Amino acid sequence: MDSTAQIGWFADIGLSDRPTVGGKGGSLGELTQAGIAVPPGFVVRTAGFEAFIAELERREPLRALVEGLDAEDLEGITRVSGQLRARIASAPVPTALATELNAALQALCGADAQAPLAVRSSATTEDAEDASFAGLQDTYLWVKGSDAVLARLRDCWGSLYSVPSIAYRRRHNLPEQAVAMAVVIQRMVDARAAGVMFTRSPTTGDRSVIAIEGAWGLGSTVVSGEVTPDRFVVGKITGEISVRDISDKHQRHVPDPAGGVLELETPTELREAPCISDEEIARLREMARRIERHYGRPQDIEWALDQQGELRILQSRPETVWSMRDAAPVAEVKDNPLLHVMNVFGGRR
Repeated sequence: MDSTAQIGWFADIGLSDRPTVGGKGGSLGELTQAGIAVPPGFVVRTAGFEAFIAELERREPLRALVEGLDAEDLEGITRVSGQLRARIASAPVPTALATELNAALQALCGADAQAPLAVRSSATTEDAEDASFAGLQDTYLWVKGSDAVLARLRDCWGSLYSVPSIAYRRRHNLPEQAVAMAVVIQRMVDARAAGVMFTRSPTTGDRSVIAIEGAWGLGSTVVSGEVTPDRFVVGKITGEISVRDISDKHQRHVPDPAGGVLELETPTELREAPCISDEEIARLREMARRIERHYGRPQDIEWALDQQGELRILQSRPETVWSMRDAAPVAEVKDNPLLHVMNVFGGRR
């Protein structure tokens, strides 16, 4: 592989590459190499971000402005955030990167230059065990065309300088030179249903169960907490479904043919219908077990089922809530399975 390349394909990267492809990029590469069904794609490495920021820094300071902020100065953080994001949004992408990116897009999309893509931020400090950036940077869905991809790429870079992200780094006194942004670009899944699953109970820490939540359409409604999802708890070994909590899923996110995502009301006949079947729950369980075996630790997994019912994995990261408590005794198996879902789902970032 060309050591100067600013693009890394999923098949060529893994968790060991996180310093240059970020947490999300490293995870998607790791899953791809493990044979997990991940929508194909690549990562714009941090080298692309560094080249872009270097061009901006030649004109006027950027990182020094952030490091000069006080963690408690919300007004100052907001002002600097607005200035930096505007500069990033309007600056051209360096020619060498734009050329490499366009070639990668042609390889990814083939003859369909308007194939819908997801453009997802992948910060180098994201999904770390000691400091998670999950949810502090941006993701754009159903992006169509190279011009739109370039714009969303800059938006992802700019999200590293959002108010919450700057405030987080200032509170933790993280040096700006150590912070960089990679960006994942991958084919979209036209999801019939999507959601998340945990390979240990998020409420009790019980490792004998898998907790699944899902809703109709794209998984953005579940991840953001906009819809109360259907919830299932299934025995990791036995496969027994001990909890079925079917909610009124009043809205869903679906692709906009012009690009982007539409928020629509869910058809009446689907609102209170389970978004996944028992057979699909069984497939999710097997996939969750397989991913957990690969990583050797409990996982927090994003999944989608496309319109043909094919399962795709969109992300897997270490479960963090209970891993921080692992110095204490492992939780006992709970007799009441409802304890695995009560009061924990909804907005997860």
